[in-house]
Amino acid sequence: MGRKKYKKKIIENVEIIDVVAEGKCLAKQDDMVIFVTGVIPGDIVDVLINKKKPNYLEGRPLKFHKYSKKRIDAFCKHFGICGGCKWQNLPYELQTKYKQKQVSDNFAHLGKFIFPDVMPILKSPKTINYRNKLEYTFSNRRWLMPAEIENKDAELNYNGLGFHIPKMFDKIIDIEECFLQPSPSNEIRLAIKEFAVKNNFTFFDIRNHTGLLRNLIIRTSATTNDLMVIVVFYENDKEKINKILNFIDNSFPEITSLMYVINQKLNDSISDQEVILFKGNDSIIETMGKLKFKIGPKSFYQTNSEQAFNLYNIVKSFANISSNDIVYDLYTGTGTIANFVAKQAKKVIGLEYIPEAIEDAKINSKINNITNTEFYAGDIKDLLSFDFISQKGIPDIIILDPPRAGVHKKVITSMLFAKPSKIVYVSCNPATQVRDINLLADFYNVKKIQPVDMFPHTHHVENVVLLELKK
Repeated sequence: MGRKKYKKKIIENVEIIDVVAEGKCLAKQDDMVIFVTGVIPGDIVDVLINKKKPNYLEGRPLKFHKYSKKRIDAFCKHFGICGGCKWQNLPYELQTKYKQKQVSDNFAHLGKFIFPDVMPILKSPKTINYRNKLEYTFSNRRWLMPAEIENKDAELNYNGLGFHIPKMFDKIIDIEECFLQPSPSNEIRLAIKEFAVKNNFTFFDIRNHTGLLRNLIIRTSATTNDLMVIVVFYENDKEKINKILNFIDNSFPEITSLMYVINQKLNDSISDQEVILFKGNDSIIETMGKLKFKIGPKSFYQTNSEQAFNLYNIVKSFANISSNDIVYDLYTGTGTIANFVAKQAKKVIGLEYIPEAIEDAKINSKINNITNTEFYAGDIKDLLSFDFISQKGIPDIIILDPPRAGVHKKVITSMLFAKPSKIVYVSCNPATQVRDINLLADFYNVKKIQPVDMFPHTHHVENVVLLELKK
């Protein structure tokens, strides 16, 4: 006898009442909490339950009975299918309100310490075309639109160049226009796709690992005219590679850095791959205030350049560095924060896991004539030892900007050994940020909390917290 098929539950006429963590929305039915995706507060929907837990349910809207009065029309034709910009149907004022609430809720529900009122969120200067980097995927399995499926007589080209469909590793949506990156990002992507289709170049097949074209990376500078294009190939066909790169070079003379990669691994990351310069410079330059930053093909740089400048000014203001202070910058990346605050400090020591990023950090100090920085590569939980702190000098201030997962407990232990007078904690995940602050709270007071919107039309929020050593 076969296993009984689970019948998914549908809950009808559910009113969405709030936005909660990770962009999900909240509803309640008979005292049961329901988390729903793809809706906004004020919507009334039938919810298809796809996950059942003891204390809550999760689901998606099956039918809309009433649309929220708060809802606005999305400006992008790909909205609802593409995985990005999921809050385009929510006015920007409400987006920032819910992001601030997300920070406040995390501190209120998870924090085991006294904290001040959360400061008003700093809105992004731009809400479209704010990104300086986009990564596209070539695929021979593009997502088909309903009209294409219904038209049985149409001859379909299954090649696409765009973004992955959420939760579908082998499907991408072919992007016609994206509002995340300024011109000529769209023009470059469309021209490359048209040329590839015209010349019968094969697009990557992720299931069988075949095809010439795999990924396209475009990096722009908000402050210079520098423009980097990286084409990632799977098959190493020199004739075809040269043909498409020469086409790109001739079609877009404004490109200052044209590169390519042969990536035959199972994943798309190029962090461990050789990047070959085809024409132009091996990097682009971004300026921030009076500083210049060299950005290579593998360099990390905050993707919203203008708002990053505002974010770092907040960090510098919270740190309030004096000329005798030794500053540690943990998870320094390419040294942007370390170099940004170095002029105020006696010495800045930056720690980072990725060796290439540390080399960029050193170069960024050099091109800005900064001589009081030191950078070290390695796992920070191992680097930041008691011996290291004793040898390099006990920090007066620690600045940290860790990944979403937060800080390893060994790093917390080392920070408590150093006991700096101030800690400035920058985070893209307020939940793990609060978790880490709980471990510091016996010795530190939370003095300031400042959310910053780095990514309009998404639920993501950056948050800066100032902690001061208890006296």
